[in-house]
Amino acid sequence: MEERTVAVVLAAGAGKRMRSDVQKQYLLLRDKPVIYYALKTFQDSFIDEIVLVVGHGETEYCRREIAEKYHFSKITQIVEGGKERYHSVANGLKAVKGEGYVFIHDGARPFLTEEILLRAYDAVKEYHACVVGMPVKDTIKIADEKGFARMTPNRELVWQVQTPQVFSIALAKEAYETLLIKEEELKIQGISITDDAMVVETLLNHPVKLVEGSYENMKITTPEDLNIARSFLKE
Repeated sequence: MEERTVAVVLAAGAGKRMRSDVQKQYLLLRDKPVIYYALKTFQDSFIDEIVLVVGHGETEYCRREIAEKYHFSKITQIVEGGKERYHSVANGLKAVKGEGYVFIHDGARPFLTEEILLRAYDAVKEYHACVVGMPVKDTIKIADEKGFARMTPNRELVWQVQTPQVFSIALAKEAYETLLIKEEELKIQGISITDDAMVVETLLNHPVKLVEGSYENMKITTPEDLNIARSFLKE
């Protein structure tokens, strides 16, 4: 029997780099909000349930203008996020019950496909933790504190990480519960948590498998990104 699959979709970001009063996940692509596209992919896929994590005070708006308007029946819970991204993920995970696998996805990545989901699902069943990404196209430089190039990693080993990031539910919950306990300790050590894989790697020392995503699986962060996304939709 296949195990239960839950998507935790993050729509709580402020989107400060977008230079807009409207949060990036609600900006329109064609005639639909950015977040519609990822939710539609999850809705039409094998995923059993969606937990939508939204900004403070946005629960009813998202229930009415996103879940009900577009008939996303798999959205079973809408919860508020927190101060940082990892607080929002932690709040989403608290709403996830039982065993199975959780797909954590940024709502500002509209070009998710079922093929990506299937590749991640195959990997997580084997490795219990995987992240979607793509090998970088450019040469990467590691800088020192003064802004000089310190080293050049082998480009073939460097990946640009995307979402979804997928874990067994038990592993994700354990990692985030540990993070919240050690949050202040990590800040003192100068460790900044930037993605879910880092939580699992850093706090549980659990290996994370890299899975091929797509170069089009971009995150909309700036006005320029929105223009690129519009050109993708035209294609």
